[in-house]
Amino acid sequence: MQVVSAQQMRDIEKKSIEEYGIPSLLLMENAALAVTQEIRQILEDKQIENGKVIVLIGKGNNGGDGLAIARHLLILGIDVSVLSFAKTAEFKGDAALNCHLYINAGGKFFRIEDEKQLRAARLALNHADIIVDAIYGTGLRGALPSLVEEYVKEVNRTQAWVIAVDIPSGLEADTGRVYRNAIRAQTTVTFGLPKLGHFLGKGPEYSGKVIVDPISIPAKFLEQEEVATFVLTEDVVRSFLPVRTLQGHKGTHGRGVLVAGSLGMTGAAVLAGKAALRSGIGLLQIITPQGAASLVDLGLTEATVWPAPAKDILDSQAWSVIADKCQDAQALAIGPGLGKNTDFIAVLEEVLRSVELPVILDADALNLIAENPGILGWRQGRGPLILTPHPGEMARLCGCSVQEIQDNRLEIALNKAVEWGAILVLKGAVTIVASPDGRAFLNPTGNPGLGTGGTGDVLTGSILGWLAQGVSSFEAACLGVYLHGKAADELAQDVGWSGFTASEVADQLPKVRRAVELL
Repeated sequence: MQVVSAQQMRDIEKKSIEEYGIPSLLLMENAALAVTQEIRQILEDKQIENGKVIVLIGKGNNGGDGLAIARHLLILGIDVSVLSFAKTAEFKGDAALNCHLYINAGGKFFRIEDEKQLRAARLALNHADIIVDAIYGTGLRGALPSLVEEYVKEVNRTQAWVIAVDIPSGLEADTGRVYRNAIRAQTTVTFGLPKLGHFLGKGPEYSGKVIVDPISIPAKFLEQEEVATFVLTEDVVRSFLPVRTLQGHKGTHGRGVLVAGSLGMTGAAVLAGKAALRSGIGLLQIITPQGAASLVDLGLTEATVWPAPAKDILDSQAWSVIADKCQDAQALAIGPGLGKNTDFIAVLEEVLRSVELPVILDADALNLIAENPGILGWRQGRGPLILTPHPGEMARLCGCSVQEIQDNRLEIALNKAVEWGAILVLKGAVTIVASPDGRAFLNPTGNPGLGTGGTGDVLTGSILGWLAQGVSSFEAACLGVYLHGKAADELAQDVGWSGFTASEVADQLPKVRRAVELL
């Protein structure tokens, strides 16, 4: 599914109106029906027979949606009240018509003029079962007006279920930024296509569950060629999964080389190796220092472990072993638990220059390259490259602050993917997989439980497993990211967002892959 900016969605709607002939009033009506249906479902799920709904509106089209929603709820016999930050005379066009229809139908309409009404509004909000946020739509930039902000704070203090219309008020549609305050919704019903702000920045935190309704816009208008940012879905991921045959064996299921581990950090190599095996790799070879080899071998009996000459941490002598084992392999991953021995930079340079296999660089491999990021340019034209930085590693590679990375995640990921000629997996609350051809996938799976040691190693190993099985670099990165997050989501259903381990995430990978296959 494509993800769009606010302007891109406006262009799509305009095209639908002008070329397909859909009246704008019909789009507003369909948007209202989509939200009304969600409200009915929530009341039913909560077994609330006589629900009370408060709809907060502004003067724009988002407010018009709110007025149409209120009218439909009124028709259904639901107790609904509208709290408006605009005078009735301020509504224009379709919003004005919906204001007229709602009030003429006997709807309760209360104008908010100042903070003096806050006490009465607080009482009404605290008695509501559902609050609908239709104050601002995708056009808002910057902070909420101070008066609106006070009421938004009250909404966020209530126990009511909050539904945002299109996007939570106060959340920027293109960036996911929040200036001071925004509506915290449990559900957001958005129209046509999801917006970038639902996934970037604070978007996931404030949007809650995002439901997308096409509101009768034809698919050909939604499938815009110039839109190159997508949400990873199970249908897309399923199409990336390799198909196995009855004649398959360990040789046909791919051979991967993992360069990982150092004394004291052998667990990283074991976790990455386990994830590669759990992702279906046929043969896994791990290259690690002599002093760590026995521990890695003991921790992962299914892999072949090759000790490199160094005692505790890999150095330039590892290159001969890596070059030898890559001859019969389909993919190479370097980084988990590697340690930061600057002598190893020479090995990374050789890999970038001469290894034609798909290569994944993670963790300390990225930290070493951050000493001279220009060497990434040596890779172009020599074979696929996947980089898997977390924000801190990305900041070091880019020579900027972590905050700069977090404030411009999509833009930086795409720009650097093009500059470095690499698939860039920028990890975070919504991991971004960016391609040098300008495409990007936003991953909706995963949760804060992944914020524990070793989960990044699991992701690297999983991507290695898919590469070795012949999946293309971009698709392997997407597969690894999606299933890694889905494994964590499955674990969270049992234990919540804390307490599960990286090893458990790896062990969950075959189950979630199978679930995707069977859907």
